[in-house]
Amino acid sequence: MAGELPFEKPLVELQDKIKELRRFTEEKGIDFSDEVQRLEQKAKDLAQQIYGNLTPWQRVQLARHPERPTTLDYIQLLFTDFIEVHGDRLFGDDHSIVGGIAKFDGRPVTVVGHQTGKDTKDNIKRNFGMAHPEGYRKALRIMQQADKFGRPIICFINTKGAYPGKSAEERGQSEAIARNLREMATFRVPIICIVIGEGGSGGALAISVGNRILMLENSWYSVIAPESAAAILWRDASLGMRAAESMKITAPDLFELGVIDGVIPEPFGGAHRDLITQASAVKTVIADQLEQLSHLSPDELIQDRYEKFKNIGKYATL
Repeated sequence: MAGELPFEKPLVELQDKIKELRRFTEEKGIDFSDEVQRLEQKAKDLAQQIYGNLTPWQRVQLARHPERPTTLDYIQLLFTDFIEVHGDRLFGDDHSIVGGIAKFDGRPVTVVGHQTGKDTKDNIKRNFGMAHPEGYRKALRIMQQADKFGRPIICFINTKGAYPGKSAEERGQSEAIARNLREMATFRVPIICIVIGEGGSGGALAISVGNRILMLENSWYSVIAPESAAAILWRDASLGMRAAESMKITAPDLFELGVIDGVIPEPFGGAHRDLITQASAVKTVIADQLEQLSHLSPDELIQDRYEKFKNIGKYATL
């Protein structure tokens, strides 16, 4: 199994043993069918035990899986006639943010999302999905065009956070994120945001001020990554597992808390196991949400967005 995670190791070892027995049967002509059948049932039970009881930290690991589908994967499978837009007209083109115009079931839409790489070279080009200010300004330019022409906006979130380097700060990282928050709150078109992997800090929030926020089953969404929270709380980043357990950052927890509007189920073992099935589930949700939001007027869409974020959390009177 390519790219197996630490908690998957017992299952991988069992599956390798099954393959070895089958190969031995073919080569030596000895019937091990009963043993293979027994081990296959054991593997099935083990898989159910592992994936049916995932811990928050294991979900974080799945969200970071190197083969997890990216924004461009979903664009290819869900949309037609995609035309990518480049550059922010101020500094340059940030490859960690992709976006443009497309059609969803024949309807013109605008798509924006974080893009991670498929290998080391691509990850360097994409800056591991951590956007610079020009990336968020590019996203804003694309979304402003969508608002102007009345196209729904669909955002895919997958980032550990905005790039924290000196160069990004020099070019106004915090200002770029803050401007996106303000502008997205006022757009007069439907905005659907889907966390497809990691949703870290302001880097995620900068393109997730939507009427609907949805998460894939094994994704996370938080003001800070677990390791960073652990480094602050206990001065030890290696305690990220402990932080993930207490922070309530996974999709089921956030749905229960009312932070997100829905959880999109993943194929057994994670989205990377079956991209076609996963894309189909995402498509169904997008279509349903667009249908619901299409009945709201521009002013109602703005008010709906306002009410959504106003109702997150609880207020205490001192």
